[in-house]
Parts: sequence; C-alpha cells; structure tokens
Amino acid sequence: MINNARALETAYVPQDLEHREGQIDQLVGELNPLVHGLSGEHSFIFGPSGAGKTTLAKFVVRKLQEESFGVQDAYHNCMSASAKTDVLHGLVNDSGLGKRLPKDGVSTSRYLDCIRDSDDHIVAIVDEVDVLDDETTLIGLSELPNVTLVMITIDEHDFFSDPRFEGRVKSRFRACEKIPLRRYEQHELEDILWSRVDAGLKPGVIDSYVVEYIANKAAGDAREAIILLRRATMRVMHDDRSEITVGDVDAVETGAMEEKRQGHIDSLGTHKRLLYDIIKRTGEISASELRSTYEERSHNPRGDTTRGRYLSALENKYDLITSTGTSRGTTYAVSDI
Repeated sequence: MINNARALETAYVPQDLEHREGQIDQLVGELNPLVHGLSGEHSFIFGPSGAGKTTLAKFVVRKLQEESFGVQDAYHNCMSASAKTDVLHGLVNDSGLGKRLPKDGVSTSRYLDCIRDSDDHIVAIVDEVDVLDDETTLIGLSELPNVTLVMITIDEHDFFSDPRFEGRVKSRFRACEKIPLRRYEQHELEDILWSRVDAGLKPGVIDSYVVEYIANKAAGDAREAIILLRRATMRVMHDDRSEITVGDVDAVETGAMEEKRQGHIDSLGTHKRLLYDIIKRTGEISASELRSTYEERSHNPRGDTTRGRYLSALENKYDLITSTGTSRGTTYAVSDI
C-alpha cells in the first residue's frame, strides 16, 4: 500500500507546493539574482505553526539549486540551540562546510571565515529566529558577501518590537521582503493531503471523505494533518488491511498529538529543555521557584530576559506549557495535549 514512505513524513519537501504560489514567487524574486551570479536579498517568512514556513524556504532553495551552479543551502533551527556559536556551527555543519571543524572550542570568527571562504553562495535558512541569544549573529551573517538570509518566525510585530532587535538589526532588516503565510483553509489542506497520498500511497487506500475528515481534524495545521495520515496508514498496515477509515484516524489521534508534541520537545536546546523538564517534574511551579531551580541545575544559566524569551517560546510557539498570573506571581504548568 506504500509507494514512498518519505512522502508521509512532515520533513518531506514535495515536488509541488500547494496554495503558496504567491509566496513562492515572492521568495524566488529575492533569491533569483543568485542564478545570475549576483547576491540575493535577505527575507523573512512569517506565519503560524503548521503553515509551511520551513517547507516554503526549502522548496524554493531546492528549485534554485536545480537551475544554477554554486548555490548551497544551510539550515538551523534556533529552538535547538540559540547561542551565536551554536547557530553558526549548525549552518556550517548543515551546509557541509564544517566537516573538519569540531563542535566545541571554535570561535565565531572561524565559523564566519569558513562560510566566507566557500566558493558557493550560501542561502542560510534561520528558523525560529526570534529566540536568538545574540542579535549580532544576523549582522555577522548579513555582512558576508556570499550569504543570503531567509529568516523564519511566527509574528512580524513581535520580532521587530523586541528590544534586542533595535538599532543595527532593525535598520539592517526592516526593509527586507516579508512573506506572510496564513493558516491553511479546509480545502487547501485537503489538496496538500492528496498530494501526499498520490506520492506516498497506492490508489484506493483512502477515499475523499477520510481525507476531508483528516483536514477537518487538523484545523489548518499541515504538520498535524500529515502526522494523522501517516499514523493512520501505519495502523492499517499493522492490521494487514488495505483501506484507511475514519475509525483509523480517530484511533491514532491521541498518538498523533503526542508525536507532534514530542517532536517539539526533541527539538529543544539545552536551556529550553531544562526549563520544560523542571516544569514537567514539579507539575506546577512559581516563576521565582522556577528561576532558582533552573539556576541551580544549569552549568551556564541564562539571564532573566533570555529565560523569559525561552518560556514565551515554550508557551506561545509550541504550546508545551501554560502560565497564569503576571510578573513574580506567574505560575507555570505543562499544557494538556
């Protein structure tokens, strides 16, 4: 019943990107100079979780690589590691430029030199850019003549209103192309699911009613819809049946939500994961107790402002925690699935 299992994975970049034609054209316009050996323009992609921000960036860069020589992609998600050296290491490692560089003990200037010395032009996709520890990371990358930045985050206003991004960062990037993505509508999500079905499954495995049912369950979140489809497929294969039903979708819904949540947890860097683990183990914890416990357990604790950004990301981006109260009276708990 499977033609291509990879097509049922959330990280799979499809051959065609449904319902993002205008945004594709926008990003192509910013990067197209690279085809002619010129520098591209830095850009931002904004939009809610599951709107396809990362997929859009990777899709366009892949198309660009198919049309030209000397273009290399590099990806890093700042939720996994947000210090300057970690971001640069992630980009260098993903691009294949830093295979001889150890992870520890390398200066930021050496990473930047490694990128600068490349004969290729690097399209650096920096995901969850708003949780960066050091705003000069973006400045340093943007000053390299062979780097074009594609920066990804949820909300444009939140990013540019952050005090850390005042001054040089705001003046450097305020005029960049901004590509907004909205949550998918029901019929659009159905089309996305059908493209995955056509690429990944044999004919007759799923009918239109079940696809519509999955899209309705996912409520505009493509990542969630794809997880539901894959887990329902796995259930049918395990039972040695040949057709996915609504009952299969219902049966895997809880597991799909747990998988989506665990994926977010697995992507967390050291400090964000520590904060989450403390909250999870205590069940409910005050802001002051969380701070003291975190500082006791961390070898290199972050300051109040950075820690606040991490907690905000855990709550508002990944829905892993909830908070009640304000300021010192805030209490944190793990959110329900």
